[in-house]
Amino acid sequence: MKKITNLLYYIVMGVMLLWFAYNKGWIFADFDSVSPQKAITLLEADENVTLLDVRTPEEFRQGHLRDATLIPLDILASDLNKLASYKETKILVYCRSGNRSVAASRILKAHGYTPVNIKEGLIGLRKAGASITP
Repeated sequence: MKKITNLLYYIVMGVMLLWFAYNKGWIFADFDSVSPQKAITLLEADENVTLLDVRTPEEFRQGHLRDATLIPLDILASDLNKLASYKETKILVYCRSGNRSVAASRILKAHGYTPVNIKEGLIGLRKAGASITP
């Protein structure tokens, strides 16, 4: 009985580890992810970049990157028409900590967009010195 319990424990732990790695975008991610510093550099140097904030409207009002388009993750799939003119550009995607932006990047990629996830989200961007608009 103990061997079965141990086996089940390791299976559950392995599944949880895979789930965590998938949600963080560490595995099975068919889009790029960049550091906050690299994102800032892209915003300053690349004209072919669009910003997408996938947080809630309340979070957006508390502070966001200038020129960011807000489409909360929970309505992103149904509101992709707002991004139709950006189909040929890179879309830098961010949230608060980098988790929702991974999910959003998967949605965008599945619909033919070129998402670039910003690791660590707005938390990392603040630490990297990004200018946050109140």
